[in-house]
Amino acid sequence: MVNGPEGILLRMDADGWDSTDWRTLEDEVRRLRSRIFKAVQEGNWPKARSLQKLMLRSRANTLVSVRQVTQRNAGRKSAGIDGEVALTSQARAEMGVRVHATIRTWVPRAVKRVHIPKAGDSKKLRPLGIPVIMDRCHQARVRNALEPEPGSTAGNLTEEQ
Repeated sequence: MVNGPEGILLRMDADGWDSTDWRTLEDEVRRLRSRIFKAVQEGNWPKARSLQKLMLRSRANTLVSVRQVTQRNAGRKSAGIDGEVALTSQARAEMGVRVHATIRTWVPRAVKRVHIPKAGDSKKLRPLGIPVIMDRCHQARVRNALEPEPGSTAGNLTEEQ
């Protein structure tokens, strides 16, 4: 169930993105994260690794991660060095297809370096690296597999902004 029917992402468009049952996908991701957490707590490392691999292949995880990066995050309008952002449903659907298709072949790109004022002294600047949107989507996918603690970010998946 987590991986969904074959070919679901190959046909996704703006209507498919907008009509997606996000609560179900988020529940699937949350359930798998809980299973990973439980396996780690029990010390069953082979099972935990197997569940992490399942999470990394999961279409639900990919879609939820793309949604988190492109729709919910405050930095969703910040483009990396490629200048790409996904602000429309069509662009988000295409991003989901591209992210899932490049799971095994993605090579990260360089980050865009921007200098922003420091918190304590607005005259001083600190460097900030902004990754391209595809890198952020892949990072979110991997984070779900590696940080499975209940309540860390799993609880944030259902909060609307």
